[in-house]
Amino acid sequence: MQSTLQTKPHVAIIMDGNGRWATRRGLPREAGHRAGVEAVRAIVEAAPACGVGTLTLYAFSSDNWRRPETEISILMGLLRLYLHRDIPRLAQSGVRLEVIGRRDRLPRGVALAIDRAEALTARGTRLQLRIALDYSARDAIVSAAARMNGTGDFTRQGFARTLNGDGNAPDVDLLIRTSGEQRLSDFLLWELAYAELYFTDTMWPDFGPDDLAAALTVLSQRERRFGGLTPEAA
Repeated sequence: MQSTLQTKPHVAIIMDGNGRWATRRGLPREAGHRAGVEAVRAIVEAAPACGVGTLTLYAFSSDNWRRPETEISILMGLLRLYLHRDIPRLAQSGVRLEVIGRRDRLPRGVALAIDRAEALTARGTRLQLRIALDYSARDAIVSAAARMNGTGDFTRQGFARTLNGDGNAPDVDLLIRTSGEQRLSDFLLWELAYAELYFTDTMWPDFGPDDLAAALTVLSQRERRFGGLTPEAA
């Protein structure tokens, strides 16, 4: 089948399996999260060459606050380290970073690092990198609806603009979830309306550029009709 994809795709990834990856190797969960950060670096570097225009990574859901405090502290520390260490290089390579989700519950050091990273990468045009942090799609939808109340622009387009802030994030073309799980987990529910779904048993720390390329190949082979008909059936 021929792909109907016309522009650089928006790929969203639920990065799952860090803890299980470590446990299967007899390592502490922290080792899995550290390996997961390295996987993030490899995928972000490979995404533009694979033709990806927007990459959204699910790093920490609002429900993840239920995890043990020690694990949350480790995750936040790794995020802050990534932002300090990698952002200058991302800025030089044309990556623009945006963090979506709540910020009022984040440690102050992490929130400040996010502000700095977004400012340093604001002019990037090679890849739009979005990190979902303390994120819930249901909460985002409720918040957007509340902000639109009485605005007079309650249309799909108006709602999408409100939901996405500056409105620059396109709908998701391909959702990837690693580690064998097959659910959306409150991630980008509005933006996934017509996304293709790709599930793999590969744990996130083992998911590399070749895996991303394979998923994009599957996307290119799928016929995306968006409710319409194929040319042959029309």
